[in-house]
Amino acid sequence: MKRRKLMRYAGAGLLTTLGMGFGGGLNSSVAQTTGSNVSIQWLGHTCFLFTGGGLRILVNPFRPLGCTAGYRPPQVGADLVLISSQLLDEGAATGLPGNPQILFQPGDYRVSDIQLKGISMPHDRVGGARFGNNVAWQWIYNGVKVLHLGGAAAPIELEQKILMGRPDLLLVPVGGGVKAYNAEEAKKAIANLNPKIIIPTHFRTKAADEATCQDEFSIEPVDNFLDKMAGVENVRVDRVNSDKISFKSADLPQNGAIIKVLSYKF
Repeated sequence: MKRRKLMRYAGAGLLTTLGMGFGGGLNSSVAQTTGSNVSIQWLGHTCFLFTGGGLRILVNPFRPLGCTAGYRPPQVGADLVLISSQLLDEGAATGLPGNPQILFQPGDYRVSDIQLKGISMPHDRVGGARFGNNVAWQWIYNGVKVLHLGGAAAPIELEQKILMGRPDLLLVPVGGGVKAYNAEEAKKAIANLNPKIIIPTHFRTKAADEATCQDEFSIEPVDNFLDKMAGVENVRVDRVNSDKISFKSADLPQNGAIIKVLSYKF
């Protein structure tokens, strides 16, 4: 069953890479408008639900265990699911409601009127030798250029930077451990990409299972990252008392950047 499902995923990726639309409940006539809102909900760890661009896009559904044990399973409806890796904290897409299309391989895709790009990066600091590759996902949603780095652990190389460009919204792991950026590495990635809005991901919260989220797999709280960013010019922090934010492309800061720290509703 697992092999059959992965073959279905790969087939969907091939069709969209060739520029062919696919069905499964997606509206091929969706039109994006730059004046519309982009709404983002944090579902724990690196998992977010994006709505407002004609497609409901769910990124990195996970299985609650270890550092994610206290989160609720992100069983939410979506039209499209993007997976950064097939590790359980970024690629547990089974059991989702409905019949979403699932993309998990790097490449160029077109889903309805949205162009997506999956960019391969090592998921560890040894060239992917330990945890394989991570897929960073980029797309434009209602005039907002989104880049979700997934579980990036390696520095952004020149070729990757060319593919990524300058994002309006960057979702970046900050908690460290053996398979994602720590605070200093996240700071360097931000300096490299120069985003306008930053949402930190992959950090320790009270969801962590103290018995299994430890040693090399332990991750740090978001405050370590905020302390590291405190001295960066023209970057301010907005602690949002909600798991959701919504904004338009016109709301993007003209100068500097804003770090939006969302709050999980335990």
